[in-house]
Amino acid sequence: MSKSRQSRYLKLIKRINWYPPYLFSGIKIIDHAPDFTSFKVRLKLTWYNRNLVGTAFGGSLYSMCDPFFMFILMIGLGKDYLVWDKYATIDFVKPGKGTVYAEFKLSPEELESIKDEVDTLGKKVFEFPCEVRGENGELVARLTKGVYVRKKNREA
Repeated sequence: MSKSRQSRYLKLIKRINWYPPYLFSGIKIIDHAPDFTSFKVRLKLTWYNRNLVGTAFGGSLYSMCDPFFMFILMIGLGKDYLVWDKYATIDFVKPGKGTVYAEFKLSPEELESIKDEVDTLGKKVFEFPCEVRGENGELVARLTKGVYVRKKNREA
């Protein structure tokens, strides 16, 4: 990855923490790999992201997981691939009390495998699991993200 491209992505990642839906939901990227193959995100429970029973609003729990597999794929696959979030499912296991965390990671080998499949098939929806965990490691929610990937400029 070129220095200018890496710098551009770094600026984008820093801006995400100021993106109003994240800022006002208490969501923050707290760590990421230098090559953008992994992210760690935090959601702090505050008065403005609590639901009626005082736990984390489900929409905020989902939002903290929404774009990261798409980001990893967009950056890792490069400009020759079109990447879109297609669907998601979430299973709320336990109330989100206090601060919760989620991590998103794809290895270079996984990215290469995805690239090979898309190069062969032309397009595919890939599923990625994710967990939201509390400060003590307790499982709060399970997510599955479906992300559509296709090669740009493919022959019809």
